[in-house]
Amino acid sequence: MPTPLAPATVATIKATVPALEAHGLTITRRMYERLFQNAEMRDLFNQSHHGETGSQPKALAQAVLAYARNIDNLGALGGAVERIAQKHVALNILPEHYPHVADALLGAIGDVLGEAATPEICAAWGEAYWFLAELLIGREATIYRELAAKPGGWNGWRDFVVESDCPESETIRSLILVPVDGGPVLRHRPGQYLSLLLNLPGRGVLKRNYSISCAPNDRAYRITVKREGEAGRPAGLVSNWLHDHVRPGTVLKVAAPAGEFFLDVQGGEPVVLVSGGVGLTPMMSMLETVSEVSPDRPTWYIHAAVNGRVHAMRDHARTLASNRGNLRVQTFYAEPEAGDRQGEHYDLPGLITADWLVKQTPHERATYYLCGPKPFLRALVNGLLRNGVPAERVKFEFFGPADELIEDAKQAA
Repeated sequence: MPTPLAPATVATIKATVPALEAHGLTITRRMYERLFQNAEMRDLFNQSHHGETGSQPKALAQAVLAYARNIDNLGALGGAVERIAQKHVALNILPEHYPHVADALLGAIGDVLGEAATPEICAAWGEAYWFLAELLIGREATIYRELAAKPGGWNGWRDFVVESDCPESETIRSLILVPVDGGPVLRHRPGQYLSLLLNLPGRGVLKRNYSISCAPNDRAYRITVKREGEAGRPAGLVSNWLHDHVRPGTVLKVAAPAGEFFLDVQGGEPVVLVSGGVGLTPMMSMLETVSEVSPDRPTWYIHAAVNGRVHAMRDHARTLASNRGNLRVQTFYAEPEAGDRQGEHYDLPGLITADWLVKQTPHERATYYLCGPKPFLRALVNGLLRNGVPAERVKFEFFGPADELIEDAKQAA
């Protein structure tokens, strides 16, 4: 445990909250500009959150602001520390990388605030940064040790070969990955993700996270990838490469499973799994796991898709439900097409709402697991909280930096 912050440091950090509210995003953008001048540091990060979406600077700005606001109550940040540690382990962040971030952050504060960044403020933020860094380094060291010690576990990047692939819809494809070395794989927690490291010609080193879409086992992982870029959205560089170029026999570098969003397999309370679009991937891992290890556990799986053309793994989910009396599957289509038959391909038209979930599921006792696009999650997470579902029973995963989504949920709670 790092040395507690000095009272004067705490007071100084609290006093910088207004400046962070006004200039935090500018500071974090400048921080990444400075940091990425070092190619080694740039290659550690998922650049889609910087260049393609620009969401990571905003997420970091909100995290820094939350840290400053809660500097005298750091227990409130425990969940955020765990999320960051899991992301860092997935990216293979090591202790020697932290000084580079410190230099970039403190330099950015000086660049943006100018003369207002007094020596006192810079010293306080230096102390506060290293306090948090030591917390993260300690937690990450524990995670690395645990991963390496478990059967099939490893640290760093391990070569996996694509054993087989399967189209799941017009835009979604599954890949089965097995270790090149022939050894076992670490049994993931249902809901966790894998990180891939790719070196694409002309693009350099790229990293992306993909949820594991199968139940834990000792032999293989399945990832289920959506081709991004349709309907006017920016093309997903890696997702398109995985669709267009990866075939059985392709070797990919993979980090061990990570993530703090996973099913509590020990609990016996009802479970409600809710997904939108390709957010179904961690839910399929959870669904298969419940079916295998706790078939008597009351479970609801509610999925939202645009229509049947893009609805992945529909038959698989229905097959799992047909084999279990306690598993109920219901599907919403936002824009059903002529060939989509209600009662056969989908159950209800339109969108899932929090009010519908509360009425159709045992919200007094159930734990809700949600994954999908940001608007989908914002509406449902906040809606469940407003309907009285305790925050500890509403768990969610967002593909990318969660930024204001987490803050919205906290305020709704």
